[in-house]
Amino acid sequence: MIIDTSHIPDEPGSYLFMDEEGTVIYVGKAKNLRKRVQSYFRKNESDPKTAVLVGAIRSVDFIATASETEALILENTLIKKHQPKYNIDLKDAKSYAFIQLSDDPYPRIGIARKTVPKGSFFGPFVSGRERDHLLAMVKKIFGLRSCRRLPKRACLRYHIGTCPAPCIGAIGQQAYAERVRQATEVLKGRTKNLILELKAEMERLSAACAFESAITIRETITALEHLAGRRMVTPKHASEGDLINYRVTGGEVYLLLFHQRNGTLMEKEEYQFTESPDFLSEFLVQYYSDHEVPGEVILPEKVDDAITDYLTKLRGKGVLITIPKQGGKRELLDLAGKNVDLTWFSGEERVHALRRALHLREMPDIIECFDISHLSGTAAVGSMVRFRGGRPDKKNYRRYSLKTAEGGDDPGSIREVVRRRYSRLIKEEKELPNLIIIDGGKAQLSAAYSELKNLDLEVPVISIAKREEEIYMPTIPYPLPIPADDPASLLIQEIRDEAHRFAVTYNRIRRRKKVIP
Repeated sequence: MIIDTSHIPDEPGSYLFMDEEGTVIYVGKAKNLRKRVQSYFRKNESDPKTAVLVGAIRSVDFIATASETEALILENTLIKKHQPKYNIDLKDAKSYAFIQLSDDPYPRIGIARKTVPKGSFFGPFVSGRERDHLLAMVKKIFGLRSCRRLPKRACLRYHIGTCPAPCIGAIGQQAYAERVRQATEVLKGRTKNLILELKAEMERLSAACAFESAITIRETITALEHLAGRRMVTPKHASEGDLINYRVTGGEVYLLLFHQRNGTLMEKEEYQFTESPDFLSEFLVQYYSDHEVPGEVILPEKVDDAITDYLTKLRGKGVLITIPKQGGKRELLDLAGKNVDLTWFSGEERVHALRRALHLREMPDIIECFDISHLSGTAAVGSMVRFRGGRPDKKNYRRYSLKTAEGGDDPGSIREVVRRRYSRLIKEEKELPNLIIIDGGKAQLSAAYSELKNLDLEVPVISIAKREEEIYMPTIPYPLPIPADDPASLLIQEIRDEAHRFAVTYNRIRRRKKVIP
């Protein structure tokens, strides 16, 4: 399909791609509309996802703007209006919910999906589990009512001690209001100040010999300290703002956004959506059009300057976009990346990602990895670690003192430990792995593959080279096209690193034994 772009100007603006029915299927923004639209239709310059989009385009429309910043604003408006098929859809994320305190004389606490003029709202909470835990704890600690209407007689919650029963006048409005005030402090994240306040009250009651009341407050303090420990993680290098990191695999984006407030990582928000061109910029525009814009946003890669201008306009004052290469903020960014892996690719999820990446016939539930360690050819040892379900299976780790291979002969050493490991498993009729990983390049891989053939084993085997984290298979002369930050590659690296650690530790033990008389 040939698209006529002669009518499209060399101006900033937003463009709209339509299908054969005239439905808007993608909205984008550009500093130069003509060049951006033309870039989609150049041969051999689009990834598979973009190729699918281009194949569905039948016409193009555009709206010119005075600046790229205005184009961003317009793009966001058009996306919300048309909900195009090929733009990212933040509805894929977990639904938001607030905790609400009503504006009744005896306020009730509950969950609200959206804010209304009446009442106080806290959130939104992306994690339903954390929201429900917080709600349950606040209800339990402060005894706030959750009934929609005050009943005419006390309910079960009063009899089990979790509600003070304002319905029957068992608590006065002033005393109940104090409970609401304290609960509000917790819901706003001001738990530390409230704990200090309660400790002072506990000491006062103890001095007045009101020990039962002091014990009750002590129990409240313990519960609040537990809640504070669950909800907040203090980083080494505190700063204000939001922090975003993500992984892209299989055409899907897995993204985490952390809020940093008062030097604390307060909450994380999880998003999963289909990859699209400029998805990070598009995410920032969509997200911050509906959320408070912080003073700083920490990202893993650079975005257009127009994004900064757009966020500044939304906030009403300057916004700093930071792409740290080292230091404390880089550590936090790496921490967010690790949380992406733990959230979506821990355990079975990572094993599934590995199977897809390597096109394996069976799920690699049991993975074994070999490494060789020596010091200038001396005290050479081998290690084998086993992972089951994406997790270390340490009771099945093995160490090998090399018997036949000479020190420094890594391929020969790999050949020996592979032969010893699997000849024994075959002899004892024990469980074989679904995947074997060799720490090394093509020479070590070839040695392992040859030994497996000698044993008539058809277990898939790969190797990973340290420098570029390149992954090889025996029958393919070039490395597999798996990025180093792909979840499958990250799992392979983790297993390789564990095998290396295990081998080095054993090598040091051997050398110490030689030194000690």
